[in-house]
Amino acid sequence: MKEVKKVYCLTPVYNDWESCSILLSHIERLQMEQNDNYEFHIIIVNDGSSEEPQTLLSTSKLPITLVNLKINIGHQRAIAVGLQYIHNEIHDFDYVVVMDSDGEDKPEDILALLMKNKQDSKDKIIFAQRNKRQESTLFKTGYFFYKRLFSYLTGQKISFGNFSSIPKSLLIKVVHQNNIWNHYSGGIIQSKIPFDKVLLDRGKRYKGVSKMNFNSLVLHGLSSIAVYFDQISIKILKLSLAGIFLCFLSLLYILGEKLFTTYAIPGWASSLVLIISGIILQFFSVTLIVLLLQLSTRKNISAPNAKIYLDFIENIKKV
Repeated sequence: MKEVKKVYCLTPVYNDWESCSILLSHIERLQMEQNDNYEFHIIIVNDGSSEEPQTLLSTSKLPITLVNLKINIGHQRAIAVGLQYIHNEIHDFDYVVVMDSDGEDKPEDILALLMKNKQDSKDKIIFAQRNKRQESTLFKTGYFFYKRLFSYLTGQKISFGNFSSIPKSLLIKVVHQNNIWNHYSGGIIQSKIPFDKVLLDRGKRYKGVSKMNFNSLVLHGLSSIAVYFDQISIKILKLSLAGIFLCFLSLLYILGEKLFTTYAIPGWASSLVLIISGIILQFFSVTLIVLLLQLSTRKNISAPNAKIYLDFIENIKKV
């Protein structure tokens, strides 16, 4: 008898119920087309939407759980709430698939993620690495520089977002990572949990426009970088020390020219000495502040908590 794998698809929604309904219809069609290899369940995290869920959700034949949050906490934290909910409340499953509800994460690609999970001898989180993107040129340009900045500051490469499949055995490790509350994929990379990637094209949005504006995108990118505060602190320290060294050499050169040579020194040399001394002082201050911040974060030890989600949930409904 063929074993059917239970897959819970987790998607956060904020005032985008029409797209979510289309997503459900596509997953329902996928359920019928994949010869009963997988049984799909849907977990929708309603991230404090001001609009009520459409009745179209109730027409779906898929088992749906609607997790309503008390307030809007943002896309990444809504994902963290959903993951903790599944970990604590649901025990009979094989995989969790994290995906957006707007269609940019294509439902048919879920099978590619799960197939990669089955092929790997060791359990890993499988992410969808983007091959072709549908966004504007401005977004692609910003994303290009974001990836370079992320790589430079953290020493890691990021070429994927939230779309991923998590084996049951690894979910316990994921929900105990505090960094996923700021940035899910960045937190996974930083945590050293095993992961791999599948090259997939990004889909087009089903309906409407994205709720992410420029400010939200910038904050989202900075959140992924902030996960690596330890590594960034070391990078800042190295740059500050290098700046102090260069300024000190420049200062010695100017003083040497004035004290030990017969060359005429311009009148602004004294002002330049003061400016360089000020720069050295600023570099030293930055280094000291970074050291103090780093030490202050290490003195406070907080135990991982996989039940924070309970503080955010208003109610849970089976649709």
